[in-house]
Amino acid sequence: MKKIIPLIIILLLVSSCKLIDKNDDADEKLDKVATAKDSTMVNDKDENGCLASAGFVWSKVNKECVKCFSGIQLNPTDNPNNQDETLSAYVLFNEDASMAEIFLPKDTASIVLSRVAEGKPWVLKEWQLIPWKGYVLKKGTTTMFSGDGEIGKKEIETDTEQ
Repeated sequence: MKKIIPLIIILLLVSSCKLIDKNDDADEKLDKVATAKDSTMVNDKDENGCLASAGFVWSKVNKECVKCFSGIQLNPTDNPNNQDETLSAYVLFNEDASMAEIFLPKDTASIVLSRVAEGKPWVLKEWQLIPWKGYVLKKGTTTMFSGDGEIGKKEIETDTEQ
């Protein structure tokens, strides 16, 4: 009988520890689920770590997160006075301007064009970026976009002088 009482006490202690461990495991699982839900709501970074909700995308030529619409704006040739920035293409250059990265409207991936010498167009397959009165972007023989070469949003028909 004296041997049974310590055995019962040991069994109770062991079983109570297992119950506590199970509760801790359940709490950890709930915490992980809550954290995952919270982080997906605020963590919309792409595979390169760029915060898409803030307008950042990965620049292949500059190897960093950039706002593509801060580059040179090229408007569609069929709508040169375009006010809708989502219909424009944007150009970013690397440091020595040997490569031009084109961000086309409604495309998630950019196009990287390169040139052989200063004054020559940047080229990739059927795409050409030509430095002429600003820039002209052609696909094959069709002029798709053009712009004055100034960086940023263009304000057309404003009442104020600049």
